[in-house]
Amino acid sequence: MGYYRRSKIESVVLASLGLAIGVVAYYLTKEILTSLGGLDSSGANSSGIALWGVLAFFLGAPLGLLGNLAQAPGIGGLFFRLLVPLVAFYETSMRLETEARGPSQVVLGTWTTVRFTAVAVAIAMVSHTVWGWWRSRRIRSAGVGVG
Repeated sequence: MGYYRRSKIESVVLASLGLAIGVVAYYLTKEILTSLGGLDSSGANSSGIALWGVLAFFLGAPLGLLGNLAQAPGIGGLFFRLLVPLVAFYETSMRLETEARGPSQVVLGTWTTVRFTAVAVAIAMVSHTVWGWWRSRRIRSAGVGVG
């Protein structure tokens, strides 16, 4: 959310609201599916929903600010743009360790795909930034001698 807003204040407020709404919707959906049977109900009660909703609201603020900082062009914003694929890779690696013991090949395939995609996106971001920096450097050096 923060990446798409020019104002830092809008980035913080909208990211907080978006993350809180997303977390509450996730837990409500989980609670509904649990009542239909077949899902683990851990955390899907009203106190869990309220706790995670409030935590998400407060965690959304710094995430929105980081998203806003990712707008900085070139190398200056690269670190902030790389946070999403790096967190996705790390988080799925942690899940893969615990869920690899389970029998589900679908879960393993999903986490492996997410990890591969996160690495590919990070490489593409770094390559794009380096290419833009190199191109602008070449144009500036070519323009210095003219005149």
